[in-house]
Amino acid sequence: MSRFFPYDFDRRFRLVWRLFGVDPEVDGVTLTDDGRLGATFGRFRVDTPLANIADVTNTGPYRWWKSVGLRGSGADTGITFGTTNRVGACILFKEPIPQVVPPRPSHAGLTVTVAEPDALVNAVKGTKDA
Repeated sequence: MSRFFPYDFDRRFRLVWRLFGVDPEVDGVTLTDDGRLGATFGRFRVDTPLANIADVTNTGPYRWWKSVGLRGSGADTGITFGTTNRVGACILFKEPIPQVVPPRPSHAGLTVTVAEPDALVNAVKGTKDA
């Protein structure tokens, strides 16, 4: 059965995530029945097979200016779908995913600020082990 992990929406930053068209009722991370991870952040999307996930860990807290909104990392090729600065999960890929945020042609990781990062980490790890 598919599992949906909604984002942790910090209302203080609602103007930032609304700029990207993010909807608290719709956007988040989904692990699908057919073995895929999908993440949406308004009109921005990531989709990759669970088999492409090298590692997933809990992260945070973050500095708000580095974690809220849609961000590409200056330090690596990762991206962030961020709705809060509290906590999240970092997903690293075996093979980079196609470009979501320019100027990088691909992304090696994705940080998501889901409401239950422990549950997402455990679900991904459990699915990969199955």
